[in-house]
Amino acid sequence: MALPFLDTMLPTFARGATSSSPLAPNANPRRFFAINNNLGFAMGATAQRFFPSATGRNYPLSPYLKVVEEHRNDFTVFSGVSYPNVDGGHPADICFVTGAPHPGSGSFRNTISVDQLIAERIGTLTRFPSLTLAVNTNNRSLSCTGTGVAIPPETSAAAVFKQLFVQGSEAEVAATITRLENGRSVLDAVATQAKGLQRDLPVRDRERLDQYFTSVRDLESRLKESEGWERKPKPVVNTAPIVDPTSAANFFGKVKSMYDLAKIAFETDSTRAVTLMLNSSSTPIVEGITDASITEDYHNLSHHGKSEEKLAQLRALDMQHMKMLNHLYSGLKSVKEDQDTLLDRTMVYFGSNFGDANQHVCFNMPVLLAGGGFKHGQHIGFDREPTLNYPLTNLLLSMIHRMGIDVDKFSSSTGTMRGLEMT
Repeated sequence: MALPFLDTMLPTFARGATSSSPLAPNANPRRFFAINNNLGFAMGATAQRFFPSATGRNYPLSPYLKVVEEHRNDFTVFSGVSYPNVDGGHPADICFVTGAPHPGSGSFRNTISVDQLIAERIGTLTRFPSLTLAVNTNNRSLSCTGTGVAIPPETSAAAVFKQLFVQGSEAEVAATITRLENGRSVLDAVATQAKGLQRDLPVRDRERLDQYFTSVRDLESRLKESEGWERKPKPVVNTAPIVDPTSAANFFGKVKSMYDLAKIAFETDSTRAVTLMLNSSSTPIVEGITDASITEDYHNLSHHGKSEEKLAQLRALDMQHMKMLNHLYSGLKSVKEDQDTLLDRTMVYFGSNFGDANQHVCFNMPVLLAGGGFKHGQHIGFDREPTLNYPLTNLLLSMIHRMGIDVDKFSSSTGTMRGLEMT
């Protein structure tokens, strides 16, 4: 385990916590589920089929939104939104729940993601503080620690299902507890050694070490809590184990498996924060699409150059995304929690870092927010002029507040989301 980077570690010439309201484990908790399709939808003047033509509550459904029409009162569609200064094309996908600026620059450093803020505040209330998932990538995810370090994703829904619900033997449980105890001993040793440095450091470095010690104490607490969870039986679910599709070309089979996994994880209160990177960029020619014959890989189709042949294939992939989203909404809505449904208690934040992958632009992002205890059934539209887009980080702050976490600001937010009210 390493210390934070200090000014003292640089050559001389180069130097230049809030309270939360966690819910009890059995108190009908709120959840957060962020999904990023990192190639977006077919956009442009001749291709746009996502945004409605009018705003308000009685807006006419766009072709894509008609796929989820049965849930129109359970989601809000946004237009004219983007993350301020989040540019750089493809690299912007890792900022989908951080809002960190200029991801394409050489000096870029990410910041904490919404799910990890949730995990820090209320993660000990569940067996898993968060789940970081991805389809067709093992090195890109939406989740970042408080120091901006990317969290490697889990790519096997079957393996995560086993971690969540398959009880280990006594020997396996004992081995896991030993690993957790060893982790705490390493933290103790590093913290003791680091404290010896404090008196000789400049003020700025002492402040960084104080932040570091706070993080160490928090991690020690979470490790201790994890040990307690290992001693508790895992929940029993009345469902067949998830089986992973074997081919990367079965992209939507993998998407469905991840959606089903998230539903079960929320239903059993195994976690309250999940992120899912849908890595279309590394997806080959997609199999199983019935609306069109797919002849090129996903990335090439996204750079359609207004070719009608490519656009027809891309629209078929877009429609399949919406069908999968409808499957997710229906699944969450089918589960009752007292007077609510699981969808009522789960914020599903779905969209893309790209407003138009064909032109590599990151403004006018396609975004849907479903469930989670907001007044939905509307299209909230803002100015689509790129420089006048409304800050999407305001929506992130609204979702953080809905989780019961009291912070004044998140990333570049200027307040909570205008026009979006809690129920």
